Amino acid sequence: MVAPTKAPLPVQTRGPLPARADELPFPLDLRRDQTEALHAQLARQIREAVLSGLLPGGTPLPGSRTLARTLGVTRGVVETAYAELLADGTAQSLVGRGTRVRDETPAPAQDVPTGVAGVPAWLPVTPPLPVDGPGTRPGLDFRVGVTGTATLDLRAWRQAWADAAREDVRGDYADPAGEHRLRAALAAFVGRQRGLGAQAEDLLVTGGTLHALNLIVRSVLPPGSRVLMENPGYRAARQVLLDAGHEVVPVPVDADGLIVNADTPAARLVYVTPSHQFPLGGRMCLPRRLALLEWAARHDALIVEDDYDGEFRYGAPALPPLAALAAQTGAGGRVLYLGTLSKVLTPSVRTGFVVAAPSLLSRLVRARTLLDFGPPVAVQAALTHLLGGGHVDRHIRRSRRWHAQVRAALTEALDGLEDVAHLGGIEAGLHVCLHLHPAIPARDVAAELAAQGVHVTTLDTYTQGEPPNALLLGHGGLSAAQAGAGGRVIAGTLRRCATRAGLAP
Repeated sequence: MVAPTKAPLPVQTRGPLPARADELPFPLDLRRDQTEALHAQLARQIREAVLSGLLPGGTPLPGSRTLARTLGVTRGVVETAYAELLADGTAQSLVGRGTRVRDETPAPAQDVPTGVAGVPAWLPVTPPLPVDGPGTRPGLDFRVGVTGTATLDLRAWRQAWADAAREDVRGDYADPAGEHRLRAALAAFVGRQRGLGAQAEDLLVTGGTLHALNLIVRSVLPPGSRVLMENPGYRAARQVLLDAGHEVVPVPVDADGLIVNADTPAARLVYVTPSHQFPLGGRMCLPRRLALLEWAARHDALIVEDDYDGEFRYGAPALPPLAALAAQTGAGGRVLYLGTLSKVLTPSVRTGFVVAAPSLLSRLVRARTLLDFGPPVAVQAALTHLLGGGHVDRHIRRSRRWHAQVRAALTEALDGLEDVAHLGGIEAGLHVCLHLHPAIPARDVAAELAAQGVHVTTLDTYTQGEPPNALLLGHGGLSAAQAGAGGRVIAGTLRRCATRAGLAP
């Protein structure tokens, strides 16, 4: 280590002021081998001494010439450091009194309760994230909520970003609801893909589904509102509601979606995934959809429709969104439709949208303005090029064929397990739900698979109460070969578990 520019000044404990102006009650140690500039080191060390109480309010600081000579630096170093301390209020300069620690600098508090590392003691411990962390586990990971990019047209992708970069750079804030061109393109897109009639004025661009839900629960719902939630359901959405201070009431689901009947309690809002229920994978049948709309009208409630995986259906016709049915029955104003491009393209674009009635949309735009003043313009421009050039529609067609092949390879590998397990949610989406025989605990199977390098997810964290005995197999990020290989490991493991449980595999 390079030696200090000058021997440290004498150390002195708290007490009377130093007898000489070039002495301070702490050592100054400036080092030229540091990336931090000398004046910044000097200012920082004096500031730390003030904050620790070594230099109480009113303490005179040495003159710049004297201190520069003592430290072996130029006078400019000291003057620049003093200027920084004067600017941030650590020191003050008075005519006839020189530079000194600001008079009103308070002494450090004693015996004040604090949390860890200065964090307030009343701040609760941060709960774990209700989402899977980034990256994949080593081996074959049937991770839920990801999508592959193998079918992405990289030439069109790069061209869209190049076109966006050539657009004029603006010097003002953009529309917090999103650029009109993108909103018009998204409205046309959701009309083509999902049969939902919408105009640019009906739509708000968001940072994805969770971002949209955060805007809704904070700007539309009164504090402490009751919200109905599918059980099992999207755990991150449930946590958004809880963190916003709302009461979440779990409502059971089955193969036909959310169970709506005379016992369904009143609430201000219900969150549903009718196109491909997450995580069980069923789709809400027409009678249930009509019953939900009738429930909303009876209780003067709103419906948040998360159109999860609505673009990917295999072997079954797509049902129109709940929002489209609501519009036909005159209840369109009650449904807030959430769409996203994260599964359609890639989660890295972090872009979704809300279609809502004007009275609701104005509240969402206000909340978006106060939150971050709107989405990044460059990202919007690139997505506008992709949507307007038909690239997204072509990508969806390619992806639908790709994911259908992956799904077929997985279901073929799991064939022949009828007495042990059965698949649900295979008609749509990027994951399937493997329901297990009660004698074969899902947690045990998941642990045994992990030991073989195949990772699956149980429904524990998605359920309030006792979870279904099932495994989630996300195949969005896998190839057909990977899904087939992993499926065969799962099938072999289940057969061994069945034998141990005395079942016929």
